Amino acid sequence: MTLTPSSSRYWRAARAPRYSLTFAFPLLAAYEALAFALSHESLTQVRNGADVMLKSVFVLLGGRNGLIAFGVLLVGTGLVLVWRDRRRSGPIEARYFLLMLAESVAYAVVFGFVVSFLTGLLLTGLARAAPLATGMARMGVASQLLVSLGAGIYEELLFRVLLVGALAWAGRRLLGWPPAGAGIAATVLGALVFSAFHYVGPYGDRLELASFTFRAIAGVLFSGLFLLRGFGIAAWTHALYDVFLSLALAVR
Repeated sequence: MTLTPSSSRYWRAARAPRYSLTFAFPLLAAYEALAFALSHESLTQVRNGADVMLKSVFVLLGGRNGLIAFGVLLVGTGLVLVWRDRRRSGPIEARYFLLMLAESVAYAVVFGFVVSFLTGLLLTGLARAAPLATGMARMGVASQLLVSLGAGIYEELLFRVLLVGALAWAGRRLLGWPPAGAGIAATVLGALVFSAFHYVGPYGDRLELASFTFRAIAGVLFSGLFLLRGFGIAAWTHALYDVFLSLALAVR
């Protein structure tokens, strides 16, 4: 399909910081607001595991002040990137955010079916449908929503932006691999780490081949989505997919 000039501009712009990061900010705000409402300022309340991992060093060094420092660093860096991109590229078109939301919803709906199909192809009869997150099923609805929103922001930040980015850099700079090879290796290794992450902790699922394979394939596709469509759409797609899964668990 040939993109029109307008759709081509949107396709490029959605990956730029002024759109991608601005689109992700409401997801971050919703997660933190819900976490605060549920925890009443308690650091021991249920949170997304990637959130806990990213903040643990800051909490260890400074307690609540460390959390404030983390928030300032995270939001401040995002705002600087948005400001610099807007200065260089011009004003923001609000209609693009509606298109980005529509994209994210579409990807989230289709995502589970695609990953389940690919899992079934690999395991031939061992996995015909997306495995349910049994750890999530033990939580209340509000906690499930909290963890789902956190998956979009913090799991994408940890496993795609930081982990895959660091592995690709190490492959290129330290091992001398070509960019394509380093990117593929980083994506696959990052996907395996991402999958294993879901079996750690009191709310982790029981380790099974089907669910591990499902999540590893999901990790590969999330990495591809991040590279092609940027952090904002990847974050919203991941969050919405987990929310839809939580809703499916609630009506079972």
